Amino acid sequence: MDIGVEYKHLMAIDEVALRDAILAQPDVAWKEQPLRQQSYEVHRDTESIVLLFCDEAWPDGEVYQEKGWDRLSEVALPLMQSILDMHYPPGGTIIRAMAAKLKAGGRIVPHRDTLPSFCMGHRIHIPVTTNSGVQFNIGGKPCRLEMGNVYEINNQCRHSVMNLGREDRINFIFDYVPPQHP
Repeated sequence: MDIGVEYKHLMAIDEVALRDAILAQPDVAWKEQPLRQQSYEVHRDTESIVLLFCDEAWPDGEVYQEKGWDRLSEVALPLMQSILDMHYPPGGTIIRAMAAKLKAGGRIVPHRDTLPSFCMGHRIHIPVTTNSGVQFNIGGKPCRLEMGNVYEINNQCRHSVMNLGREDRINFIFDYVPPQHP
């Protein structure tokens, strides 16, 4: 969603329980849902544990619970709800939720998120792991997402990420569509 700025800091948050739950996932969990990597070249260096995902026809399509739902929703939902309660109108829909890993040495090339659902939804990031080699750029400007904080990014601006570090970078990402949209 175009929020008028490249990104904004929403709040500080205690993400330790979410981080612990995500880091406790087995390696196979990161490979069980390769749709993003197979469908979008920009995500070839990523892996995801998907909780919720919508089909490309959304809002005419559906939002599906994926395999990560059973393992992570118990800890993720209260965090997502607390963020939504403080910053967004009630009654909307979470259409995507996932732990997204950018592998060490990987990159997400500059792009805009172009599906109609990306224009309607707020894209919220919770850093789970990061390192000094992660370079996130939005609208041509560097953006440092710090752990213990929540951010909304403007996915209608060109954005890219490089992980020049030796450790994977993991963000928990979810998309919330407010009630004024279908």
